[in-house]
Amino acid sequence: MTSTDRRGALQRLAIDILLLTALGLVLGVLSPFGTAQLSPAERFIYWLLSIVGGGLIGVAVDEGLGRRIDGFARRLVLVTTVMTPVVVVWVALIEMIFGHEAFRLPPMLWFRVWVISGLVMTVRILAWRKPAAPAPTVETRVVVAPPLPEAEAAFRQRLSAKRRAARLIAVEAHDHYLRVHTDAGVELLTLRFSDALAELSGAHGFQTHRSWWVAGEAIEAAQWRRGAGELTLTGGLVAPVSRRHAPILRAAGWL
Repeated sequence: MTSTDRRGALQRLAIDILLLTALGLVLGVLSPFGTAQLSPAERFIYWLLSIVGGGLIGVAVDEGLGRRIDGFARRLVLVTTVMTPVVVVWVALIEMIFGHEAFRLPPMLWFRVWVISGLVMTVRILAWRKPAAPAPTVETRVVVAPPLPEAEAAFRQRLSAKRRAARLIAVEAHDHYLRVHTDAGVELLTLRFSDALAELSGAHGFQTHRSWWVAGEAIEAAQWRRGAGELTLTGGLVAPVSRRHAPILRAAGWL
């Protein structure tokens, strides 16, 4: 065992002792099983010895055996049952000292020790129980392979030679002409937006607004607030997203 492991084990033991001490003080106040007849000092000493001493026996059993058992209920019942005979002897010795009587192991003592041991170990196991790991957050997004060249071929033929082979980013409608955004610059076309949409129907892209179409692979970020949204595209271009066209982007995982 490394020094770090030893330090961690000692820290756990210190916490266990503090927890058991707190439980002993609580039972000293409640004074169950006829211990109310003892003086206040005797009650607290009796329960601190019983709970801290018996609890440490349970800790040893739980560390050696309980951690190998799956399931909270199975672990609790097995650890409580295994620790009970040793704790019974320990409590009988305490009662012999406080009652000045002969050493006895009556059936009621066994039952009482089993019940209290179960309560103590329930608190201890729950205190050290690891929180459930949160479910991993998985960002769902539709991944589409780059479009085949022929998917945009008809539309690209309308562009100048300089931009015909460029990366298509977006198409923006302005009255009777289109502003075509590419990574080689912007080009104006005299064409109806509806005709452009028809020619780009096989390409990987989205109509985001009544006057905007964007290439899917050009989208870098998306946001939606107060009933409207916008997409940040390659090159810093920003395209609006209307409420009407938001569902298709939401289904693709962008909003």
